[in-house]
Amino acid sequence: MIGKIQVGYLVSYDYELLKNSLPTVYAEADTVFLAIDKNRRTWNGEYFNIDNSFFEWLRVFDVDKKIVIYEDDFYVPEFTTMQCEIRERKLLSQKMGLGNWLIQIDCDEYFVDFKRFVADLRKYDSYIKQPLKKTIQVAAFWVILYKYTSSGILYVDKPTKAIFATNNPEYVNGRRVKAQVIYTDNLVLHESLSRTEEELRFKFENWGHNKETNKDFLNKWVKVNETNFKEFRNFYYIEPERWKKLDFFPTKDIIEIKNFIQKEKRLTLSKFFIYKKNFGQWFKFLFK
Repeated sequence: MIGKIQVGYLVSYDYELLKNSLPTVYAEADTVFLAIDKNRRTWNGEYFNIDNSFFEWLRVFDVDKKIVIYEDDFYVPEFTTMQCEIRERKLLSQKMGLGNWLIQIDCDEYFVDFKRFVADLRKYDSYIKQPLKKTIQVAAFWVILYKYTSSGILYVDKPTKAIFATNNPEYVNGRRVKAQVIYTDNLVLHESLSRTEEELRFKFENWGHNKETNKDFLNKWVKVNETNFKEFRNFYYIEPERWKKLDFFPTKDIIEIKNFIQKEKRLTLSKFFIYKKNFGQWFKFLFK
């Protein structure tokens, strides 16, 4: 089989979440690259710490010796946070190697069925034989975990598209490249916002979208809970109306949530929906 399944993570202040994410992809990955700033600085220049116990956990977890730690200086004072993010993603992909499937996942993202996502990628292996001939990007769909409550987790009720893989990492915004998207119906739990208020405020200052975040977002996030969430609308942190409504998982356990999603099928994307998305992308890039 041509090409490897290369998985890359950007590891920073939320490194502990990798303990949830890494087990969901480890078996199917050929190599897992962890990009860590050697000076322990965020894209905004703030310092963070990674406890030595985390590296001991990695050593014990990595039974197949698949993990490669890539340390470099990823903070550039003259760059915006998004420019720093794009630069780090490109440097990481160079380590992962052209001619492979380059999959970048964040520590707070947990695939429901990564084996299935890899099988979907393999249908398009022709694109990694000549990656510079035509660039493509492959999407799955986030299930946004919005906020922990006393007895469960609030989540955005509609899956949201997100790019995870490409054959040519010419990133222009986060993981996005300027190319055709191939949509798959895979789901990924995204714990981007379900943190403590202190952690969320730190993230909003130091991530790639720090200049775009809606200033009123946190006020609503603080107010909403499992008893009143149906009284609120429009929850997205940049353009609020993109996430219109929330729903509720009656558990805080990530494994239980994954099992719930697979059993209940309430978030399943129809084959027609995926076909329509892919046809639109095919037609858009037909003559490009």
